[in-house]
Amino acid sequence: MSKVIDLNESRMVVAANRGFRNWKSHFNEDFDLKTRISHLSRHTLCYLAQGRDKGTFLLYDLIMNLKGLGSGFEFEELNPQQKILVIDQYLFLLDRIRFECMKRLGWLEAYPGEEYPLVELIVGFEGLGPSLHAKIPVLSPGFPVTEEYSQMNTFDKDVYIRKLIPKALEAIESQSTTL
Repeated sequence: MSKVIDLNESRMVVAANRGFRNWKSHFNEDFDLKTRISHLSRHTLCYLAQGRDKGTFLLYDLIMNLKGLGSGFEFEELNPQQKILVIDQYLFLLDRIRFECMKRLGWLEAYPGEEYPLVELIVGFEGLGPSLHAKIPVLSPGFPVTEEYSQMNTFDKDVYIRKLIPKALEAIESQSTTL
């Protein structure tokens, strides 16, 4: 019997392998079509969460490869509309990565999009992004919040959680490798 090959999935596997090529060499870890942010090692997560230099390139490279826009090395050659698309997706992923840091610290119970693989978050960004961006992460029950937080509206709660990001980045960097 012949085997039925799903061409779309095959294309995605090839794109994911191409997109994760620089990740694999930089982090010396395996990544694939099913890799979720929660699967990332502490080292990889911390590196990407900083949102600097090579970490930014690695996310751009993944996005661009999955979107058929070339590699991250070609970012400057994109037209303005394509650059905005890549930057929007980069910021969206950076939020999820930082939320994962906060979750590992025990500050968040859950965050929007954690159930999706990275590839799906990027490929399905146009459909998933707006609805996930509209939701706020859920603080852990043990996280010390003031009465003021419980009285905040959704927008202010989102701002409050985002103001925790610099402290979370410091805290996760100083934690042991057990996270």
